[in-house]
Amino acid sequence: MGLLRVLLGTVLLLTFFTTSAKMSNAQQELRDTAMNTTVDLSQRIEAIKQLYPQQWKNNELLKRRICIWDLAGRSGPIFAAAQDQKTELMRLGIEVDMEAYTSESILAQELKAGRCDAAFMTGMKARTFNKFSGTIDSVGALPTIKHMKLLLRVLTNPKMAAKFEVGRYTILGIAPAGAAYIFVNDRKINSLTKAAGKRIAVLDYDSMQAKMVLKLGATPVPSSLVGAPNKFNNGAVDVLPAPLVAYSFMELYRGMEPDGGIINYPFSQASMQMVALKDKFPTEVAQLVREGFQKGFDRIINQINLQTGDIPGHWWIQIPDKEKQDYEVMMQQARIELRDADYYDAGMLTIQRKVRCKLDPTRFECPNPVE
Repeated sequence: MGLLRVLLGTVLLLTFFTTSAKMSNAQQELRDTAMNTTVDLSQRIEAIKQLYPQQWKNNELLKRRICIWDLAGRSGPIFAAAQDQKTELMRLGIEVDMEAYTSESILAQELKAGRCDAAFMTGMKARTFNKFSGTIDSVGALPTIKHMKLLLRVLTNPKMAAKFEVGRYTILGIAPAGAAYIFVNDRKINSLTKAAGKRIAVLDYDSMQAKMVLKLGATPVPSSLVGAPNKFNNGAVDVLPAPLVAYSFMELYRGMEPDGGIINYPFSQASMQMVALKDKFPTEVAQLVREGFQKGFDRIINQINLQTGDIPGHWWIQIPDKEKQDYEVMMQQARIELRDADYYDAGMLTIQRKVRCKLDPTRFECPNPVE
């Protein structure tokens, strides 16, 4: 009898493990389908619903709350653009309630507290949740919009999905925010060396920016995203790094009058990123949403260009080509220093370098890469 019990127990265990393995294989097949970009979208969505039957009970829509940072609140351009994602998410079986926040710091706190299921914020703020995606905005890493477009196409590959998940959070989408430039209140500040002794706006939650400014011999002035343009316009700071779209939206021409301008050399490509709670947006869902953001790239850029409008030619401060090369070397050195300080993600910097060399193999950095 004892031997019989042992044999029966062994058979039951073997049956259990065999069944579990089959279930695991079935789940893996569903995951493979959900993450396969060559499979029809409806099939991918159905696979996701089968993977997470408890979340899609009776085929009902999931309800999620997404918080949007926009300086102008519900009437602002970022909130308006985010509305386009409602339709995309509805196709995935997710009903979205969107709320506008004018304070990015409060928005981030709401996400951490779980009062937002996802939050749309600047790439610089997103770096505090995910260093990999937050490094997209690194200085000098993406010279043009074309570079940004290629990078986001690379990042949308399902093989990159794990990079977007850190702790409780996942990056649900990345959108271009246009090129960022240096605005100055004096045209004589046309190089980094001439910034010595000047007051430069830095983000109040980012101590590394302040350290870099101090190395230039300049004075960092901690500011919020709202406060920095106001300080520039009021003369409290001499130098303001900002996306070009801020020229008209934040009326930066007020701070440039009468002798200022914009240095005609983009120092980064800014991004907006949707940071979400991972348990509210599983890996397979996040992948589909990121793909949706990437497909809307050209439409977003067109909206940014419309919002930027025409900037009068007299504001542009031209710099010689030789100085541009010096800028590239200095920005590379800055990226490496920030990488070694664990501020920038080394993997993202490598991908960005490959993008630069893909579009221009003659660049000085391509034969002997250091990033």
